[in-house]
Amino acid sequence: MSAARTPEESPIEPLIRLKSVSRVYGSGAAQVRALEDASIDIRAGQFVAFMGPSGSGKSTLLNLVSGIDRPTRGEVRVAGRRLDQLDEDALSRWRARHVGLIFQFFNLMPVLSARDNVALPLLLFDLTRGERRRRAEIALRVVGLADRADHTPAMLSGGEQQRVAIARALVTDPDLVVADEPTGDLDAVGAEVVLDLLRMLRRELGKTVIMVTHDPRALRYVDRVVHLDKGRLLQGADAEQAAQALELALGLPEPASPTSARDAREPRA
Repeated sequence: MSAARTPEESPIEPLIRLKSVSRVYGSGAAQVRALEDASIDIRAGQFVAFMGPSGSGKSTLLNLVSGIDRPTRGEVRVAGRRLDQLDEDALSRWRARHVGLIFQFFNLMPVLSARDNVALPLLLFDLTRGERRRRAEIALRVVGLADRADHTPAMLSGGEQQRVAIARALVTDPDLVVADEPTGDLDAVGAEVVLDLLRMLRRELGKTVIMVTHDPRALRYVDRVVHLDKGRLLQGADAEQAAQALELALGLPEPASPTSARDAREPRA
């Protein structure tokens, strides 16, 4: 029997690879170690949740894999590029092409229609106005809001606004969709709709979806949970304990749900 392959020897390169990554803010007595010596691989086509208490480093990790922030040290490779080696202009161009961003508070322009909000990222590309409109309408159709294209945000519910934000994240056809607490400002019904939609992006469109969340309902939807605490990725018994706490909060029976963090399982069909 041949020896097991190491990650470096794997014939399929992961979409995301972090190697010994740390992120430190400030200096001296004011220094904050937001992430410490993190290494992780995430395959293309997974729906992954970063979970942990406030200040655990999950948003820092999200910002690093999406090219919003840079590591203090270590290697961040996403979609074949070393993000830690790109200058600001190159990083901005890479992010515009490869990453779709979804925020907790939607970040929609209040004076623009849903269609025009979705089309905003396309202004960075050499497209005609008609092509931008066509692509925005396709993205709205994907999230089930084709009939709301002319509505401004004030005319939409919170859940509908978040679906517009998801359409905006999709409109450039990115490799990676990243969501920062996408259900945090929604009621229970709206949260379930958004989680189901994010799962659909993975299942039907083949997108890789990375989400930061405190919502234990995410366990029903994701392929993998990565637990963090005090800037470190939890492993072994610590990850098991964190997973069990989430499952208890959700009311799941023992044994623990297969969607919990143990660990890099294959995506569900």
